[in-house]
Amino acid sequence: MRLPRDVSGQGLVSALPRLGYAPTRQSGSHVRLTTQERGEHHVTIPLHRSLRIGTLSFILRDVETHFDITRDALLSTLFGE
Repeated sequence: MRLPRDVSGQGLVSALPRLGYAPTRQSGSHVRLTTQERGEHHVTIPLHRSLRIGTLSFILRDVETHFDITRDALLSTLFGE
């Protein structure tokens, strides 16, 4: 599955609860989400209208590493039909 090009920060914040993430705090235009699944893990998401592809890729790579899943499995979980 190809990396989506039109993901907003809020859209990613809305998708990550499928993996057990929940917002823990917000500072300005950045939200920190935390999960307790497979150990505690934090990600920080900028609430921009459209995330840059490198920013999105970095965040997703961090989540992939924590859950030990492939990029395709992660993308289908978060954005798949």
